[in-house]
Amino acid sequence: MDLVSYADLAVELVNTREPAVDALRDLDTLRSLLLIRPHLMGRVTSRDLEAMRQLRHDLRSVFEAAAAGAVDRAADGVNQLLLRHPIHPALSNHDGQEWHLHLSEDGSVPDRYAAGAAMGLSLVVGARGFRALGVCAADDCDNVFLADGSGKRRRYCSPACRKRSGGQ
Repeated sequence: MDLVSYADLAVELVNTREPAVDALRDLDTLRSLLLIRPHLMGRVTSRDLEAMRQLRHDLRSVFEAAAAGAVDRAADGVNQLLLRHPIHPALSNHDGQEWHLHLSEDGSVPDRYAAGAAMGLSLVVGARGFRALGVCAADDCDNVFLADGSGKRRRYCSPACRKRSGGQ
């Protein structure tokens, strides 16, 4: 498992909140979100749902700070998540793969999700800088995204948003 791919967890969670609808509205929608990574599955409660909503807010704050160029605030946000949700690496050889590094599957679902998202964002930022974390500039979109870090700063989450907004 490429630990950088854990950063996708942050994007998936933050993007459950759209201006018109909350896709994280109940335990069933939380379970659907967790299908992204089967190792995150587990029994979830209403307390877990609230913890995931708080995590969504905290992660959005990181993306917004990074997009605004407030890199110290963005770094502090990631560091706070890493402190609250400690990372425990473990070797794994699941699904016939060779031994590779994963994050431990100990702790509550929100803790495992937060630890993975924070670790992934840390690795993305370490490799590409905070410019890799973006918030879509389209007026009708509130999504966050991870840019590949090459070339000029990306402003839109998708080609469709760029086209709708007349962006370059």
